[in-house]
Amino acid sequence: MPDPTKPSVTLPESLRDQLAEFRRRLWRTKIAEAVLAGIFGLIFSYLIVFGLDRIWQTPGLVRLAILLSGTSLAVVFAPMLLHRWVWKHRRENQLARLIARRHPGLGDRLLGVIELRDQTENADSLSPRLRAAAIETVAAETARRKLDDSLPVSRHRRWSLAVVALFLVAGTALTLVPQAGMNSLKRWLFPLSSTPRYTFTLLETLPGELPVAQGEAFTLEVRLDDASEWTPGSGLARIERQDPVTAGLDGRVYSFDFPGQQEPGNVRFEIGDARHSIRVVPALRPVVDRSIAEVDYPDYLQLEDESLDLPTGTLTAVRGSEVRLGIEVSRALKEARFGPVAAMDRDEASDSAPESESDPQPMNLRGPMATTDLIEIAETSLEVPMMWTDSLGLEGSQGFKLRIQAVPDEAPSCYMEGVPSQRALLPSQTVDFDVVASDDFGIRGYGLEWVGEPTRPGSNDSAKGELVLEKGHPRLKSASIPAAFSPETHGIGPQKLTLRAYVEDYMPDRGRIYSQPVILYILSEEEHAQMLKNQFDRAIGELEDLTRRERSLFEENQRLERLDGEELRQGEPAERLEQQEESERQQSEKMQELTRKMEELLKESARNETIDKETLQKMAEAMKSMQELGEQDMPEVQENLGEAGDPKNTGEKSEQEMKEAVEKQRELLEKMQETIEKANDANERFEASTFVARLKKAASDEEGVAKASLAQSEHFGLRREQMDPADLTKLDETIRQQSETASEVRWIEEDLGHFFTRTAKEAYGEILQEMVESEIDLGLEDVRSRLSRNHGFIAAKSATEWAALLKEWADKLEGAVKEDGGGGGGGGGGGGEDEDFEFMLRVMRMVQQEQDLRARTRALETLRRSYELEKTP
Repeated sequence: MPDPTKPSVTLPESLRDQLAEFRRRLWRTKIAEAVLAGIFGLIFSYLIVFGLDRIWQTPGLVRLAILLSGTSLAVVFAPMLLHRWVWKHRRENQLARLIARRHPGLGDRLLGVIELRDQTENADSLSPRLRAAAIETVAAETARRKLDDSLPVSRHRRWSLAVVALFLVAGTALTLVPQAGMNSLKRWLFPLSSTPRYTFTLLETLPGELPVAQGEAFTLEVRLDDASEWTPGSGLARIERQDPVTAGLDGRVYSFDFPGQQEPGNVRFEIGDARHSIRVVPALRPVVDRSIAEVDYPDYLQLEDESLDLPTGTLTAVRGSEVRLGIEVSRALKEARFGPVAAMDRDEASDSAPESESDPQPMNLRGPMATTDLIEIAETSLEVPMMWTDSLGLEGSQGFKLRIQAVPDEAPSCYMEGVPSQRALLPSQTVDFDVVASDDFGIRGYGLEWVGEPTRPGSNDSAKGELVLEKGHPRLKSASIPAAFSPETHGIGPQKLTLRAYVEDYMPDRGRIYSQPVILYILSEEEHAQMLKNQFDRAIGELEDLTRRERSLFEENQRLERLDGEELRQGEPAERLEQQEESERQQSEKMQELTRKMEELLKESARNETIDKETLQKMAEAMKSMQELGEQDMPEVQENLGEAGDPKNTGEKSEQEMKEAVEKQRELLEKMQETIEKANDANERFEASTFVARLKKAASDEEGVAKASLAQSEHFGLRREQMDPADLTKLDETIRQQSETASEVRWIEEDLGHFFTRTAKEAYGEILQEMVESEIDLGLEDVRSRLSRNHGFIAAKSATEWAALLKEWADKLEGAVKEDGGGGGGGGGGGGEDEDFEFMLRVMRMVQQEQDLRARTRALETLRRSYELEKTP
């Protein structure tokens, strides 16, 4: 039930309707403005992104800020506008206040009646009739007015025009350039997405980062995409703050040439409306740290595959090998190629050279390593170019090549070191030397080989043999081993022996390769004695030459002695004196050298049992005198001559020294003459003993002729044209030997005559007389003549008879030599000296025997090692 104290007053219907209409129009206008403002903000922000995208790469954050700014009109400002004009103007009193802004009186009255209506006083204090009358009055006044002019300024038409204009602009953009419009719409709606900016100048995809060679000028090519709508005639690029670089359109490519860079930087491109940035990172080119080769050798070499470093870039490989080349660079590889393989010297290239591939072939990659396929090595040396690109895309240096030097499997070589090319020795002596062998691809084995050649018919059979010194292996490229060769150890008698070292490698069918031969003349004791006699003759000749030279110096010194001391120390006499001193020094050196030769001759003579003790003793006495002359007497004369020419001495001192020099030189000449006499005495005994050896050798040769002749008994009497060539060769060799023996016997007879003339020794005269009376020279020539007619039996019989006669004469002379040696003590008091020399001789021969024993032991050790190697598989 209503409160009776409150008046029941309402606004007239017409006023309420009029206020309601006013409110609707206000709300409609302001809501339209809010909506249009929101739409405007969205379209305008889209167009901003569209416009910015035409001139640069709008960052995502900027696009996000633009989107937020555009949507703020609809999301933020529109609600604020609605709150102000709708929410705050929903009641009559709120509307009355809004009307009061334009019409203050009307507005105040409307506000008054609305407040009057809402008053809650009771009827006693406020007359209902008066209140109703007041409300009616205001309602009537309001009805006579239009409230539209009280509405705030309306901007919805402007917003509408703006929205329509922006919509037309956006629509035009989407219609004319739909791809650009849709691209900007996408980038506007999703500002943080990775949607690329659409440009009318469309470039092919460019990398975000580009490694380039450090410090080297480089070219960066930018290519227009086939779908590009614009084709600008030029473009511009700039690295950081450096000078810009321009490039014209060539085809559909812009080539920008940049200088070398040391530090990383960004390159910004401007081509038409396209904007792009690339990060340039300078880096060193990949270089080769190591070159390697894997070699697969031919099967016959029996060598395992080998990996080799190539510090010089050149590999030496034997023909027939297969090679895999490789490189290791400073950075992981992306790609590597090799070839085309070509001959190093095209002028020498042959049909056996491998055909070059027209295009480079890919290499096998493993990190920073790259290897080729197997390359077969034929006759021609090869060059293998290599190109590579690392993981950064940088190429290696141009022109890099590895070279393969194709070499043949050369023949091995060997030589004997420490032995002369010719040497004469007794069978008991030993030759020591080193055998050195080498081969480029492995020694299979090496050793010694010898072949003998008889020096006279009927002598010892020709020696032939070999020794294996060492068995090699495929990796043995050089070897050296000491060897000892003793003829006696191998049962080799007197003959001419050709000794050679040999070596074998692994080349099939090549066979042995030999060293230069060493000729060993293995002598009998008689031949050895004759050789020593010839050497002794030469030594005496050298001693006589030194004596003549010394006498000439003595005569010159006598001339200088006639000068006074002052003259000796100045001018031309001083020069002559200095020359005399130098000549005396040379004489001393030559005498010492001759003494050494005599010492070796004496040692060698001591080996020969056919040389008697007395001969050796006289040789030793001559050698001792030579030693004193060279080491004492001649240096004293030289010293006196030097003192005589010394400028520091007085004239009297120089004269005294010169006199002493001449006196000592006179004694020196006498001693040299005595030494010559001693040497001739020794040589005489030597010659006497050699007659025995020479006669025995001639007898042995004649026996050999007889033996060789009888060995061809089945061919006796045949003419030369009827004989087999091999038998004819043997016959000719026998005839040659007979001629040499006849010649040697004639020389023996002549030498014996000279010896008898000098010595008048009766025994030698008797033998000479017997030789002359026997007419042995004619008899031996007759034997040769019969051999030439192939009367072998008669020739053999005569040769045997002459051999027996030669032996008889040798025996007679041998007895005479012994008798001569026994009686020749050399004067009284010589017994003690003989005993001393005999003791010394025994010691010398014991030392020589010990040395020979050791040498033969080495030879036997060499032989034992050879037998063991032959048994080794």
